[in-house]
Amino acid sequence: MAAVAVRGGESSRLSLWVGRNLTGWIFLIPTLFFFCGWALYPIIKVFYISFTDLQYIDAERKTGNFIGLSNYIQALQDPQLHVGLLRAAVFTILFLPGTIFIPMVLAVMIDRVKSGWLGGFYRTVLLIPAVIPGPLIFVLWKWLYNFNIGPFNTILIDVGLFNKANAPQWISDNLWLTMGSIALMEVWWGLGYHTMFFLAGLASIPKELFEAAKVDGANEWQMFWRVTVPRLRPILLILVVLRFGSAMAVIDEYLIFGFDRSKPTYTWTVYMWDLAFQIGSWPQGYAAAIGWIGAAVVLIVVAAMFWVLRDRDG
Repeated sequence: MAAVAVRGGESSRLSLWVGRNLTGWIFLIPTLFFFCGWALYPIIKVFYISFTDLQYIDAERKTGNFIGLSNYIQALQDPQLHVGLLRAAVFTILFLPGTIFIPMVLAVMIDRVKSGWLGGFYRTVLLIPAVIPGPLIFVLWKWLYNFNIGPFNTILIDVGLFNKANAPQWISDNLWLTMGSIALMEVWWGLGYHTMFFLAGLASIPKELFEAAKVDGANEWQMFWRVTVPRLRPILLILVVLRFGSAMAVIDEYLIFGFDRSKPTYTWTVYMWDLAFQIGSWPQGYAAAIGWIGAAVVLIVVAAMFWVLRDRDG
């Protein structure tokens, strides 16, 4: 009888466990359906296409024939891909520090504001760029960077730093100046969004830690590096990884400057788009291989970042 009771109890617990987990899976079905249809299937499809000679406009090869690693071998020897990855890396180098450290410092400053309404005002102002649609952002900053009528050059000329002959060409053939200009736009655009990340992290740090540090004689700079930054490491890891991936793969901001291969904005993502939807018979098999090579480079660096920024406390 005791054995029967034990089996009955185990069966009851198993039924309860299945019921709870089944309910959870039922609620996950819409998300899983969306993920599989919107993300997983296209990824698998593009991966398959990268091993074919698919040329979308070519009626005879619209389905594509399997050609193995030919696209990858050709792409790895393609100088345009090498240049495109280098340009994307330059943009990432210029973009990443500004999009991490500026919001973090701003978050610390806003967190120190004692007035509740003033702190809310600062948060609202910072979030304004984040809610502006992308096309309006691009139009606004193209006007700001305009060589003849842009406010940046107008101010620099009015204060006497430059004249009409040597004023900066913000979007030009100069790799570092062009990428720095676009990075500045991106940092400004995401400033409020990233600041909110750090404000959420600061809210989780016990205030007693700062009070104890003050008692021990620590100044603001020491508290920032020894108390604030270590406890913001999880947020730093998330933002560094996310922003690195988005910076290396950014494309919309470059497309507005055209498809001139000599321009710094012609990165590997623009090259991939150009091949797949602009050039000749649209060699989408080759474009897919370029996309996967770029994605592999990003994933390798992201994995290295996870290893470097991992929690070593354990």
